[in-house]
Amino acid sequence: MAEGNPGILFVLSAPSGTGKSTVARAVVGNLKELEFSVSYTTRPPRPDEEDGKDYHFIERQRFEEMVEAGAFLEWAEVYGNLYGTGLETTRRALADGRDLLLDIDIQGARKVRKGPLGSVSVMILPPDYATLEARLAGRGSENEQEKHLRLAEALAEAGAYKDFDYMVVNDDLDSTILVVEAIVRAERRRTERCAQQADAILATFKL
Repeated sequence: MAEGNPGILFVLSAPSGTGKSTVARAVVGNLKELEFSVSYTTRPPRPDEEDGKDYHFIERQRFEEMVEAGAFLEWAEVYGNLYGTGLETTRRALADGRDLLLDIDIQGARKVRKGPLGSVSVMILPPDYATLEARLAGRGSENEQEKHLRLAEALAEAGAYKDFDYMVVNDDLDSTILVVEAIVRAERRRTERCAQQADAILATFKL
């Protein structure tokens, strides 16, 4: 982000199993000055996840206390687990000019759009239902009941694409990562975000 400007909040959402977390990690790893916004959750960590890096893993009671205190920009209960984004930490990061990428579900993205902070939202869709089903089965992190529940929700979640600023089909992981990176770069170069830099250039012109 150009010096002196607030940061941009990028929201990445998708039906469960579409690969958004893999895309999010890759994009943050590839792009300078883009940070991963670490959400809170009450679900247990998966084998490849680290506390404080992928999520803040906390007890349900503490999460509910934070809800009562108004500590979340958004929060939702998804498949029996609670997820939320810290409001003040997000606000401070953006005020400092830091760009954030928020990896959240469809419910959470909807609340962010209605919340006090502006955002750029990206929906990732699978190429088709069969691919989504295969990815969920291959992930192996849900039992059969949970898998069927997530697949049943997928149609309603995918139909929310029209509420997002951008839509990307994850039919090839490398291509999807490149497209999301292009969205980040393009948003950073919007005219209103580059006005200070442009004015400084114009000030060097001599008549």
